[in-house]
Amino acid sequence: MNKVQFPPIICYKFRKISITEVKKARKSKYLCIIFKKNKVFYSMTITLIILIITVAMFIWGKVRADIVALTALAALLVFGILTPAEALAGFSSPIVVMMIGLFVVGGAIMQTGLAKLTGNKLMALSRGNETITFLLVMLVTSFIGAFVSNTGTVALMMPIIMSLAAGSGMQSSRFLMPLAFAGSLGGMLTLIGTPPNLVIDEVLTEAGFKPLAFFSFFPVGIIVIAIGIIVLMPLSKIFLSRKQSGKKKKTKSLDDLVDEYRLLDNLHRYIVPSNRTSAAKDENGEPMNIVGKTLKELSIQKKYGVSIIEIRNEKKSRLGLVQDVNQNMAKSSSTIQEYDILYIIGDEQKMQRFAQDYGLRRMKDVKIDFYDLGLTEIVVMPTSNFAGLRIGDANLRKRFGINVLGVKRGGGSSSSSSEGGRGGNEYITDNLIATKLHVGDMLLVQGEWTNLAHLTADTTNWVVLDQPEKAADKVLLDYKAPVAAVIMLLMIAMMVFDFIPVAPVTAVIIAGLLTVFAGCFRNVEAAYKTINWESIVLIAAMMPMSTALEKTGASALVSQGLVDSLGAMGPTALLAGIYFTTSLMTMFISNTATAVLMAPIALVAAQQVGVSPYSFLFAVTLGASMCFASPFSTPPNALVMKAGGYTFMDYVKVGLPLQIIIGVVMTFVLPLLFPY
Repeated sequence: MNKVQFPPIICYKFRKISITEVKKARKSKYLCIIFKKNKVFYSMTITLIILIITVAMFIWGKVRADIVALTALAALLVFGILTPAEALAGFSSPIVVMMIGLFVVGGAIMQTGLAKLTGNKLMALSRGNETITFLLVMLVTSFIGAFVSNTGTVALMMPIIMSLAAGSGMQSSRFLMPLAFAGSLGGMLTLIGTPPNLVIDEVLTEAGFKPLAFFSFFPVGIIVIAIGIIVLMPLSKIFLSRKQSGKKKKTKSLDDLVDEYRLLDNLHRYIVPSNRTSAAKDENGEPMNIVGKTLKELSIQKKYGVSIIEIRNEKKSRLGLVQDVNQNMAKSSSTIQEYDILYIIGDEQKMQRFAQDYGLRRMKDVKIDFYDLGLTEIVVMPTSNFAGLRIGDANLRKRFGINVLGVKRGGGSSSSSSEGGRGGNEYITDNLIATKLHVGDMLLVQGEWTNLAHLTADTTNWVVLDQPEKAADKVLLDYKAPVAAVIMLLMIAMMVFDFIPVAPVTAVIIAGLLTVFAGCFRNVEAAYKTINWESIVLIAAMMPMSTALEKTGASALVSQGLVDSLGAMGPTALLAGIYFTTSLMTMFISNTATAVLMAPIALVAAQQVGVSPYSFLFAVTLGASMCFASPFSTPPNALVMKAGGYTFMDYVKVGLPLQIIIGVVMTFVLPLLFPY
């Protein structure tokens, strides 16, 4: 019987099929016969189709990346390519768990102001010199990016750079794109700097090779940072200096509210000393004592006409490095203790009389902090139940946990205001307890951040002008910065030193828990907010794709293609092919997903040509992380686009040359660092 030769792409490793079988295929579907003849071919074809559709959806960008990844995972399950255990293995991967922990640790570093403090001190060294500023931007950002995600690093440094540029008369557009690139360059300094580094480490470990150390990436990172500085310094000056930064809408900060209502004019701090001297006597002829008394028992508002709005207790370690601050709303049930710091608002003479009676010591500096307590403005609505009531009668402190610190009334006279009208408005900050509320009054209220957030639900009585939850996220717990520094150093030590018998993933988990227990976050919810769950789900759902590619032989087929086309030219040409293939894919899909897909291929390719896989896998992480030719290739690139006033071609002009130069240089440098 005559035989028909199928095309090579279909008949790859398959037997010839008879004419009779072809005739049968015409009555049904052509591929069905082939699928029945070889399940491996069926599985490979389905896997590649799912992969192509997934990549196309990533490029399209209309659907969230994590949803696309989960859909691809579900498809692999439905078609029987993967078992449920194989499909869900990514969600228990040490990489995924480590990424979650690193998000928390990085969030603590930012929340405590540790990263900002370091950046500000180093930025002060520039002194308005554009070249020094550029070098500092690159070096500082790269250093922070070695330990914090590149997105978080750029988000932290961007306002610093913009304020520095504005103050020195320099154009921020000159620095913002290099800032975004530096965040990615710095990720090559350490094992935890960027997710692709963790990906190649796991691939090596699972293949039986020696795992990478924490600073195995350091030489590579130093070289790419040097290349970045050399290339970006002239290119940014040529192509980016004339761009204008996008304008930002001015919004009131917490400090702006303090200044607008002039709160510091009538606010003073008093401490309750252990040894108090008082000339005042109570009704029993005994010296008046404030310790152990509740505010209800003291009746300070009735007796003295002043109000305690906050009770604070500050504790320091013996060395003075670690400080713990407890901010509490002044409630009727609040009990005064020794060394408490009382924030008192009202007439100064009345405050002095109160302090003298109870032997309190006035503190020199007055500063309002917003660690646990915040500020926001609310507008009294026409439907409010409190319109026409005195603030004292409204009992807002008891019912809602808020203090009214000021009232802004539009268009009124300033005769009843202790501070006078400003901008046509009347500001009332004295004798608030007797002030009647009017419809349209704007109230400056203080309270715990959670209580302020709850105010937004009551749209009948008022409208909250700001978003307290977002405002709370911007408040830095700077007194916890030393604690965050110690925890970060401890985590690095556990990951770097072999004599500490702790796995890297365990070190990260411990560090993440310590940041929560040590109070580096306002609450547990704030810690969860630092985790980019889209990225977590994306990598966890895409990891099984590499399993499917290996299981069906697709990885071997691709690697064989690279070997066949470039292998004869030597391992260096193959290394270059892996880098630029990875780099091209990263322009359209996430760097993590690209690394997950390409790392096994690079490993197999290295084994097929008989060389060490380390340089090949480093080419993968470099190609996945060093993607600068598009504003959408990495989150930092997109983050600075609007602020810098950049166009797509700006990234092509500046980022593409850098991307190509790094690839060319590292093609020859990697074999020197990691010999074949």
